Amino acid sequence: MSQEIAIAITREPGCEDLPLPAYETEHASGMDLRAAVTEPITLAPGDRVLVPTGLRMALPPGIEAQVRPRSGLAIKHGISMVNTPGTIDADYRGEIRVILINLGHEPFVVRRGDRIAQLVIAPVLRTTWNLVNSLESTARGDGGFGHTGA
Repeated sequence: MSQEIAIAITREPGCEDLPLPAYETEHASGMDLRAAVTEPITLAPGDRVLVPTGLRMALPPGIEAQVRPRSGLAIKHGISMVNTPGTIDADYRGEIRVILINLGHEPFVVRRGDRIAQLVIAPVLRTTWNLVNSLESTARGDGGFGHTGA
């Protein structure tokens, strides 16, 4: 069961040729973000670059946008994001940009209109802290970081 929400979005001048993010399949969680570069950018292995998308949005309070790597770029070319997922807060109004990194062995070229990341819209829960003297115990306890053998 999915819900829809209307979100205001604008394009940067000169980006009218790029499509807005869209779901590619009926049950997709993410929408592709595209590169709004004016010239191709070559990422050497180990390099990272901030890639513009030409988009700005006004998320309503209680909603965030998560920017995530594309699995196809990761497996085929070793392209990922340095901060993943990237978070776009409801009060941010700047251009959406993606920090790509080349973890592969070959240079990778980013061209205008290339699908570079995914955008997932999600609700945000806010919290108030309840400081206590101790926490309820569980069978797992403080086991983590591979304690199950995997």
